[in-house]
Amino acid sequence: MAEFIKLYNDNPNQRELDKIVKILKNGGLIIYPTDTVYGLGCDITNTKALEKIAKIKGIKLDKAKFSFVCNDLSHLSDYVKQIDSTTFKLLKRALPGPYTFILPGSNNLPKAFKKRKTVGIRIPDNNIARTLVSSLGNPIVSSSIRDDDDVLEYTTDPELIFEKWKSIVDVVIDGGYGDNYASTIIDLTDGFPEVIREGKGSLDIL
Repeated sequence: MAEFIKLYNDNPNQRELDKIVKILKNGGLIIYPTDTVYGLGCDITNTKALEKIAKIKGIKLDKAKFSFVCNDLSHLSDYVKQIDSTTFKLLKRALPGPYTFILPGSNNLPKAFKKRKTVGIRIPDNNIARTLVSSLGNPIVSSSIRDDDDVLEYTTDPELIFEKWKSIVDVVIDGGYGDNYASTIIDLTDGFPEVIREGKGSLDIL
């Protein structure tokens, strides 16, 4: 059964973070808070864990459109082809924030994503998520957890999330109530912004 770990956004407990990082490095799956909805995540470098998430989602790993959750823009050069100054300024303006930016993938993508031409980058405005990524030392691959309810698209209560997911994942982080709006997705692969999904993030940044 999953561990249910309470963390506070303004000051996440480092000992608990270290425990979660160890689980991630060993191929564990976690559910964690972001600045939008709760996410299902794993270590980007662990192919077995990535395959587990793809299986849960009912998709093939090479077709999966997972986001790479980073703690700042320093990871960009690892996974994204060189971008122009206009694109970089937009990213700096918007992040951290409730956006997913689709960018051209580089040749350095982890093995599981080598065939990908693009990558979705997320830097959530949530200290738990960013500190976790920082402690891990590389991005977390993430997918939103959806609700079976037709009215509530996303579960916001971590205790209800735990009840539903406790036999599927290794850790559920209680970071308080989540949001019911997903991130705004903006495609920047063609040099100009194309809004793929309007979510929590305002379009005033464009």
